[in-house]
Amino acid sequence: MKIQFNTDKTIPSNEKDQLFFSSLIADGLENFESHITRIEVHLSDENGKKEGLNSMRCLLETRIEGRQPIAVSCQSDTLELAISGAIDKLTTSLKTIIGRIQDH
Repeated sequence: MKIQFNTDKTIPSNEKDQLFFSSLIADGLENFESHITRIEVHLSDENGKKEGLNSMRCLLETRIEGRQPIAVSCQSDTLELAISGAIDKLTTSLKTIIGRIQDH
């Protein structure tokens, strides 16, 4: 499972954060790893440099073998919370999709 990061210009992209967030995503999606080929992580600050609630946004675009890609997003006060929320939403979606695949 390959994890690719994309950030907007207001979010600094450093290797330490990418490693931390990659491990967070990999741990959260461990049960579905054999079905996922790639995850694109899009991180953005919806308010730019201004302060505000729920301004951090994480969009996870997931490529599943033999299926159309699915995307989920979450907005929160911090990047970590936004990524965790997006992982939770993605896990729920993957349980449904993979459950349907296994039923056939």
